Amino acid sequence: MTRGRRLRKTESIRRMVRETRISPDQLIYPMFVTHGLDVKIEIPSMPGVYHFSVDTLCEEARDVAGLGIPAVLLFGLPARKDGVGSEAYAPDGIVQRAVRELKDCLPDLVIITDVCMCEYTSHGHCGIVHEGSVANDETLEYIARTALSHAEAGADIVAPSDMMDGRVLAIREALDENGYTETAIMAYSAKYASAFYGPFRDAADSTPQFGDRRSYQMDPANRVEAIKETSLDIEEGADMVMVKPALAYLDIISDVKTEFVVPVAAYNVSGEYSMLKAAAKNGWIDEQRAVMEILTSIRRAGADLILTYHAKDVAKWLQAW
Repeated sequence: MTRGRRLRKTESIRRMVRETRISPDQLIYPMFVTHGLDVKIEIPSMPGVYHFSVDTLCEEARDVAGLGIPAVLLFGLPARKDGVGSEAYAPDGIVQRAVRELKDCLPDLVIITDVCMCEYTSHGHCGIVHEGSVANDETLEYIARTALSHAEAGADIVAPSDMMDGRVLAIREALDENGYTETAIMAYSAKYASAFYGPFRDAADSTPQFGDRRSYQMDPANRVEAIKETSLDIEEGADMVMVKPALAYLDIISDVKTEFVVPVAAYNVSGEYSMLKAAAKNGWIDEQRAVMEILTSIRRAGADLILTYHAKDVAKWLQAW
């Protein structure tokens, strides 16, 4: 008689036959950098996640690298905002300064930069706004300038998250024309207009001042469209693609991984992180088991890389095992 339980008998046997595994190598840790000195301030809606100033960033990044996590994703909070998001592409912008600092103190750490305008614009949208609407084609120039400025600062990978049509091609052309042919692009290819971004918008001060982003981010009801969007980004030069959010879009991760042969990343976003943290704080769930189960499901769906605010905790738990 066949008994599946024979291979579940002990933890050692379960480890031997485990189909899906998580390693620190697969994790990317998002970080928020702001102006000022000696800043390390916890974000109220994201327990355990902080705003750092450039001078405190390296200490945190050393901890990340010391846990075997190979990469960080940087988000910046500007000193001032305007209609065209000037600090997004300024040579001395907050992300550009952070990249240079991290490359100086940790040259082997992979630096990925979020390329968007929402944190930097006074209206909170991901592009140039005219008459209450985001102007796609005009925005491309600004997105490309931002990506180029990050590459000039030393970023290894630029990650456009704006969801403007044609932005990957615009970035690739700008990078190549200026000699940054080795700078990779991780495209937010299937980025949905999700309710799970709330805590991030608090952290990045990027809530739209009018309307919402549903005219350029994807409709959560659409599945086939994700393949179309991802295909276009790969054709335009994306080296890696991303599905965002992760937990409510495991089917999309699976579809994208099945369809394409490039590395697939999934973003375990702020709302997914914060709701689990809140439940754990109230004693309703076992945080470690729940986190590992969620990240395992993301890997099982097909993600090669996971961007997650849980990354440091997960790396520590894996060491303990």
